Amino acid sequence: MCGIVGFANFRKELPNKKDVINDMVQTLSNRGPDEEGIYLNKNVALGHKRLIVIDPEGGKQPMIEKYSLGEYVMVYNGQIYNTKELAEVLTENRIFFLWTFRYRSSFKKLHTFWKRCC
Repeated sequence: MCGIVGFANFRKELPNKKDVINDMVQTLSNRGPDEEGIYLNKNVALGHKRLIVIDPEGGKQPMIEKYSLGEYVMVYNGQIYNTKELAEVLTENRIFFLWTFRYRSSFKKLHTFWKRCC
């Protein structure tokens, strides 16, 4: 099991929310005893607790990809079970032509797919 928490307010900044998000993450201790992570910026606070089943390094969350125009951040509670089939479809459509689909929890792959399809 895993668990996610968070909040956002795009109308005002959320200063000094590290203690709040840390407390929220700790309420998930029974759901994810192996690892935890938080993400904070001026408007968003995200937290994650994780039970490591697969991909110990590649599955760390929050997942963050930085680009020239900003960054994409994601926490999610779940696992991709049809990795092989998904990788085949994406490869056939040349969506991942520069990357290999190495990890089930690869945010870069999910983000690339999202940008192309949605």
